[in-house]
Amino acid sequence: MTLTELQRACLEFLGTMTPADAAHDLSHVKRVVKNCAYLTDIEDANAFITVPAAWLHDCVAVAKDSPQRALGSRLAAAAAVDFLSGTHYPAEQLPDVYHAIEAHSYSADIKPRSLEAKVVQDADRLDSLGAIGIARCLLVGGHLRRPLFDLEDPFCDQREPDDSLYTIDHFYAKLFKLPATMQTAAGREEAHRRAELMQEYLENLRSEIA
Repeated sequence: MTLTELQRACLEFLGTMTPADAAHDLSHVKRVVKNCAYLTDIEDANAFITVPAAWLHDCVAVAKDSPQRALGSRLAAAAAVDFLSGTHYPAEQLPDVYHAIEAHSYSADIKPRSLEAKVVQDADRLDSLGAIGIARCLLVGGHLRRPLFDLEDPFCDQREPDDSLYTIDHFYAKLFKLPATMQTAAGREEAHRRAELMQEYLENLRSEIA
């Protein structure tokens, strides 16, 4: 099975899936795959593990506000391994794919034990940052019908952020913490660049609503 054949099989499998929200659709998956390919090349990781893990990391849809959210990556890992075992994918690499998928999730809080898991985790988290990260954050906030910000303290200057209440709070509760969690040097550099863009956005928003 070539890498191209493997990717084609993963894409066909995803065609049967319904995303949890518009921020976790097929375009998100394709961006994560692109990030993953870039980091895999730089870090000299095993593409036959990182690439299918990137394609299938969200193959089980769990809503952001679901009590099952922390289990989402494990559910996706199990579904991915079940799918791959029915193809010509090497059986001995299935545990590595499982771990790379289970460890990608922020909410699952599973420390990546392999280089491939580190690459997949970074690839996914990069898509939560920068211009696309802003767009995805606003998409999810709208989907969950959360107000954009707290009228009294929009930027959490005098309070702890609560992203269960306000969309902009998610920048402070999670997104700005992501650069420090990056596992690869290339991922960390790109994450800081994207976070700076997000800070600029908030500065402009602050001036517009002052």
